[in-house]
Amino acid sequence: MLVPDFPFSYDSWLRHPAGLGSLPPDRAGTEIAVVGGGMAGITAAYELMRLGLRPVLYEAEQLGGRMRSVPFPGEPERIAEMGAMRFPLSGRSLFHYIDLLGLRTFPFPNPLAPSTPSTVIDLNGRRHHARSVEELPGIYQEVSDAWDKALQERAELSTVRDAMRRGDVETLKVVWNRLVTEFDDQSFYGFLATSPSFQSFRHREIFGQVGFGTGGWDTDFPNSFLEILRVVFTEADENQVGIAGGCQQVPRGLWRHAPADLAHWPAGTSLAGLHGGAPRPAVTRIARTPDSAGFSVTDEENTVREYPAVVFTPHLWTLLHRIDCDPRILSTEHWTAVERTHYMGSSKVFVLVDRPFWRDTDPETGHEVMGMTLTDRMPRGVYLFEDGPDRPAVMCLSYTWNDDSLKYATLSADERLEALLSSLAAIHPNVDIRSHIIGDPITITWETEPRFMGAFKSNLPGQYRYQRRLFTQFMQEEMDPAHRGLFLCGDDVSWTAGFAEGAVTTALNAVWGVVNHLGGGTHPHNPGPGDLFHDLAPVELPYV
Repeated sequence: MLVPDFPFSYDSWLRHPAGLGSLPPDRAGTEIAVVGGGMAGITAAYELMRLGLRPVLYEAEQLGGRMRSVPFPGEPERIAEMGAMRFPLSGRSLFHYIDLLGLRTFPFPNPLAPSTPSTVIDLNGRRHHARSVEELPGIYQEVSDAWDKALQERAELSTVRDAMRRGDVETLKVVWNRLVTEFDDQSFYGFLATSPSFQSFRHREIFGQVGFGTGGWDTDFPNSFLEILRVVFTEADENQVGIAGGCQQVPRGLWRHAPADLAHWPAGTSLAGLHGGAPRPAVTRIARTPDSAGFSVTDEENTVREYPAVVFTPHLWTLLHRIDCDPRILSTEHWTAVERTHYMGSSKVFVLVDRPFWRDTDPETGHEVMGMTLTDRMPRGVYLFEDGPDRPAVMCLSYTWNDDSLKYATLSADERLEALLSSLAAIHPNVDIRSHIIGDPITITWETEPRFMGAFKSNLPGQYRYQRRLFTQFMQEEMDPAHRGLFLCGDDVSWTAGFAEGAVTTALNAVWGVVNHLGGGTHPHNPGPGDLFHDLAPVELPYV
């Protein structure tokens, strides 16, 4: 995924036979703290281990973070994906690890996707059944055309995508840097409202409620339009797949995987083996050592260990109150950026059903009785997962963000289920969903999860400068020595938040930073992100 802000080819760096770098011999086996066992933490720890260091992983809850796959009781093969669940094929660095582990994928059943048998759109009390956008009423095609026209006329969509596919970094940077300057202060809704093709409020309303690709966009309307452009340009909202058996297999698989090409460690070494089978518990304090040359890390067992470097991967807000932090670990500018990070909320409700009953034929219409559903009512998005006509199946009865997510925050799991079944009964009056449900619902609201406090970051207008500070924090040679050695990563540090690819690529930035911090470097034939930083750096907007 060639992110326009920093078009470094991480997947090429990963694939190169020279590897990610090397360290001075006396650094072999050096312990490095890695805080957080989500996708970013596991990626960083795995690659640091391959380089010959000894990552010490701390995890407060369970390995995986928001790559959380919950099996249904009695049906371990049926999975509720509580966080990440759909992965664009353009995320090539993530797929480096998916392929390494030999995991199987399947086309994700997004609305109107070729792999989705049918889609039901219910807006303003009107219901439409379709398999493609061409089967919907004409106004939906008008909205789709308006979106394409706005992107072509105001955001140079064809030029940017062509440059990205050809690896034409010069053209990409020229166009993108201009777009950053033009749209940093513009909200997504502001872009639509000022686009000639979206002068009709009705068109904007339909686009917000239905959108195209993964569904409606209106919960993103307050966010910076640059965030949306990154998703569009990188094709992150297209060609998405799920991971058979659950996405948590990726971080858990890397935890157990013993790579063949290890420096320093004997064959058969894995992260699990280095940790005796389990990571260290949650971190409660990070401080500078008395000589300021390293860090002392305290965990929930009150064990204190010292490290020359720390890789920090959880949501940045945990630095503000979950962990007692020495203020010196970051500069004032970086603390300000941490404070300003804006997170999107998200809720999901899953149920297990006896079979994919939605495939039954409605005798009155000839359509399937139910399909993947987009609606302006409380469920917003209903996704259907099946594995054979007579086998138990999974329904994601609701997947929502922001204000729509908050509607669930104070409801119990059973209350959420009742509210959703009532709402869906109005959309599908002839379908008795309740009669097919077996077992209790599985649900989550990420903004009320104490270790997360949100699903993923999404910048508000005017926050580009803060995001740039966070993303470039791995480049530390020009920093005050007191602020070196702690490396921030995770999808909230990345330019493409909400995608596991951002967690992976920023973890790789941190790996490069740690190697550089310890006196190592990359092979001249395989330069890393820091080596090419000044050629590819995100544009720096003026402050006055």
